[in-house]
Amino acid sequence: MWEPVKICLRIGGAGSKVLVTTRNERVASIMGGFENEIHRLGHLSREECWLLLGRIALCGNDEKEREKFEKIGKEIANKCKGLPLAVKILGSLLRFKNTVEEWESVLNSEIWELEEAEVELFPYLLLSYNELSPALKRCFSYCGVFPKDTRIDVEKLITEWMALGYLGSKAGDWEVRGREYFDILAARCLFQNFDKGYSVQDLDKDYSCEHIKSFKMHDMLHDFARFLRKNVGSRIKRTTCRECGPVLVSQVRVYHSLFHRKHPLLDADPHFCDGFTSLRLLSLRDCCLRGIPKQVEKLIHLRSLDLGCNKFLDERDLKGICKLYNLRFLWLDGCRLKEIPSEIRDLIHMIHLDLSNNEFVELPDSLCDMLELESLNVYNCTSLVRLPQGMHRLVNLKHLCNFGTHLEQYPQGLAELTRLVTLQQFCVQDGSKLGWLKKLNRLRGQVKLLIVASIGDSKEAIAAVEDARDAELGKKTRIQDLGINFCGSRIDGEEVNESVWVDILDALEPHPNTQKLSMCYYDGSLLPRWIVSPLNQVVSIRLYSCCSLLCLPPLGKLPLLENLEISSFLKLEFVGRDFLGITTTTTTTTTTRSGFFPKLKKLIIWHCPKWKEWEDITVEEDEDFGGVSIMPCLRKLEILGCSGLPELPVRLLKKAASLKVMNIGGSMQLLQLYGDENGQPWKSISSHNPHLHLLKDVTHYLPD
Repeated sequence: MWEPVKICLRIGGAGSKVLVTTRNERVASIMGGFENEIHRLGHLSREECWLLLGRIALCGNDEKEREKFEKIGKEIANKCKGLPLAVKILGSLLRFKNTVEEWESVLNSEIWELEEAEVELFPYLLLSYNELSPALKRCFSYCGVFPKDTRIDVEKLITEWMALGYLGSKAGDWEVRGREYFDILAARCLFQNFDKGYSVQDLDKDYSCEHIKSFKMHDMLHDFARFLRKNVGSRIKRTTCRECGPVLVSQVRVYHSLFHRKHPLLDADPHFCDGFTSLRLLSLRDCCLRGIPKQVEKLIHLRSLDLGCNKFLDERDLKGICKLYNLRFLWLDGCRLKEIPSEIRDLIHMIHLDLSNNEFVELPDSLCDMLELESLNVYNCTSLVRLPQGMHRLVNLKHLCNFGTHLEQYPQGLAELTRLVTLQQFCVQDGSKLGWLKKLNRLRGQVKLLIVASIGDSKEAIAAVEDARDAELGKKTRIQDLGINFCGSRIDGEEVNESVWVDILDALEPHPNTQKLSMCYYDGSLLPRWIVSPLNQVVSIRLYSCCSLLCLPPLGKLPLLENLEISSFLKLEFVGRDFLGITTTTTTTTTTRSGFFPKLKKLIIWHCPKWKEWEDITVEEDEDFGGVSIMPCLRKLEILGCSGLPELPVRLLKKAASLKVMNIGGSMQLLQLYGDENGQPWKSISSHNPHLHLLKDVTHYLPD
């Protein structure tokens, strides 16, 4: 396989290099490396092994404590034979051992005499592995089913652990238990190459923390997991997905999991599934299936079934899998389904049901008989107009992933789902009320509110404000990303003042923990005071198409704001110094100790055609603010499509010492004044920041 790779690498630009890393020296030779071009990584010295081991195992300990373990620690480090991965794994193991006696038990372990190890690292891995509980051992060794170098999704892995019974049979807290198991394995350095992000599944974690979303396994650790699956508890040789064929698979009856992807095997052998009497987890994702194999409905022990990304032509196929009464996880995403059979009620143990990216208009009310259901995914089901009226019966529902749907109506029973953690969007129209969110204080992650209100008289105005207040967003401490969209809202009666929008938005004050805030199509002339409260933890704000706003609030007071985007303010004419947070009286100018926009990194102002002036700080303020920072972290400033703005606040921008990029594309007067980078107007800004780069491009950025 190396020959075709080498051919592809022969043609390259002058001076280009190819770096090949391998554990096999023969590979380096095949790739054409000369002897003097091969760099052999040496082993760590004994002293280096101890320094690394001690740094990992005794992290946070004082010098006296380190001296207590030094003698025994050096002996253990010598056992590592200079192998960095061995040191890392042993260090992670010893981190959980707090006495010299426990360290001695590691040093004197019989595992060092292991003769059957297939790889020299296995004794070190076995020491760490043997410290795991039986459940954790199963969870780790299961990871050997994935091909090498696979990026493994943590949440999907946890569902597979649950389907195989590794997390116990008790539902309810299995997600938390699975995440705890994963964190323990990761802490012992059994996983690597982590990709982090926010996860709604981490129910007991701090809302502000990033968690590991996916990972890879080191090749050695993957080999070790395969070694365990092949040798521990069974003499049956198990093969990889690439090696198994229809004859071999039909003879195996002890498999608990089977994965297929884009494989013609199913069409070639109609009895492909006949031998899997013990199968608990089956994935036929993206297998180009035109129907569900009849044999699948006989797999009565199945706990997890993934049929996603197959284009089923006959929805009656689904009735067969409704006989799999033990099924707990089912993926039917991207299957072009136009109907879900009422027999789905028979899957009474279902925990997770993924119906995303399908074409059905409604869901059967019988779905609400699945009383153990915790997660329902209808993401991007653009034809779906309503949810079942019996939703209140799904008392265990935690996740309703409904982003990208166009639901015209929400059932009132949604208000009773007090365990709900994920509700990606909620539309207020046709009788749906914001007040239904009152008891849903566990909501977290992203929540988008679509408010389609038609207010005809003062009575309706008062009711709309009270409904917004009933939502009690301030009690929802775990919402990270809040979107408020007033698209389609209007005032139909002359007796109603436009201030009703200000009152509604004021009543929707979120908890200060909210980190991202977006607002679209707001028609009030002012923004409520809570938006600029210095108690807010908001990091990102996006204000789009707030067409009645005449000025900007003092957002510079926000202590953690990093990204600010303002788009399509069609009536905005003036941006004053109060935008920074500066308050001026007849005699004094008030500043804050932390400065103005102390964390802001990116500021985008787009399509404000009537914007005529951005007020600069005064000469006196420029001198008085010598010790007070203004936008000290700002790296990128974009003023796009603001054709009426004649100039920029030069003294203010001189304060932005970290500014690297300024884009004035589509702002014609600014382009005329500053477009010549050798001209005095541009130099008046750039002379204080020689690394500042001017852009004149508007094509790369378009509003959503």
